[in-house]
Amino acid sequence: MTPTASPTSRQCSVGPLADLLVVDLSRALAGPHAAMMMGDLGARVVKVEAPGGGDDTRGWGPPFIGEDDERESTYFLSTNRNKESIVLDFRNDGDLRTLLGLIDRADVLVENFRTGVMERLGLGFELLQQRNPTLIILSITGFGHDGPEGGRAGYDQIAQGEAGLMSLTGAGPQDPQKVGVPIADLLAGMNGAYGVLAAVHERHRTGRGSVVRTSLLAAVVGVHAFQGTRWTVAGELGLAQGNHHPSIAPYGLFHCRNGFVQIAVGSEGLWKRFATAFDMKWSTPGMATNAERVVNLERVIKTVEDAFAAFDIDKLLAKLTAAGIPAGKVRTLDDVYQWNQTHSQGLLINVDHSTAGALTLPGPPLRFFDAGGIEVTPRDHTSPPALNQHGNAIRAWIAEKR
Repeated sequence: MTPTASPTSRQCSVGPLADLLVVDLSRALAGPHAAMMMGDLGARVVKVEAPGGGDDTRGWGPPFIGEDDERESTYFLSTNRNKESIVLDFRNDGDLRTLLGLIDRADVLVENFRTGVMERLGLGFELLQQRNPTLIILSITGFGHDGPEGGRAGYDQIAQGEAGLMSLTGAGPQDPQKVGVPIADLLAGMNGAYGVLAAVHERHRTGRGSVVRTSLLAAVVGVHAFQGTRWTVAGELGLAQGNHHPSIAPYGLFHCRNGFVQIAVGSEGLWKRFATAFDMKWSTPGMATNAERVVNLERVIKTVEDAFAAFDIDKLLAKLTAAGIPAGKVRTLDDVYQWNQTHSQGLLINVDHSTAGALTLPGPPLRFFDAGGIEVTPRDHTSPPALNQHGNAIRAWIAEKR
């Protein structure tokens, strides 16, 4: 299905998903992040918001920008670029007709209501797919749509704890810590977006839509990686152990004279080069192999930090680089956003907000190149919308297409 562009859609929209219309009924982060990823790639995304305050994240702050009557949450700005906004009250017959008109034309519907809410709203999956047989529905929940706890509300930090991530994060087993960003929400959104793309590909073959389901629980369990098989295969329970890798040594954060650096000595060849560069004997009993070093981690940490104690950060990083050892500093976000490498990768975008004016936002993480090596990454980005900014234009478009 290729939707007809409306006057509110991005002019000359380009990108791999430029022929898709996405209706975003979700709020907070997981669903909106999935929809934003599709918008970044050129899809037209219409964000449907509730009367009153709109998406909950419009009120999440401080920080806010703008005057009180046109105040914008920086949280909302982080996850709603490349979208249009319309306010619809599902209990209002006229608004419900507008919503159904959007759904009839849509390729993708994104929602993250608790299980059963869509049905209570009169928007059950079977009804929607009867109206639009090619519709792909992405549904994101906290702990899954079924099972003994399928109806639980999903919030990121609770999911990080319930899905085991916090038990692996922190200074030690008695210090569980959350990740510094809502990683369960973000991963659920990413999983949802790639699930939608798989469903779009399948639709080319079958001619029919489908339902894609994921959850915050699935998102976190899905990235347990070696910590998962460490338990399911080896029967060994991983627990938090600070800034050092549980299976590779030395690999982590180490102190030097005026701060700390991170190194990743991920092979025996790197260990020999590292030890030689810092006048250590690489074959010392108890440290000659990675398995020995992991068992004797505290000894390894002391040995490395004794060697680093004479170096300032910059000189230490230069020495590590010269020796071919992967290493880096721990940057604060102001440093990250001023870093030339960040800018070179297109990770900042400039947009014009309807009330706040010129804004710089973190940008999409993907770049695209054609067969000739010419970059064709979409650069036509729009600012996160003000509440109901496109409501009148979208209503007029739906009315004229009936």
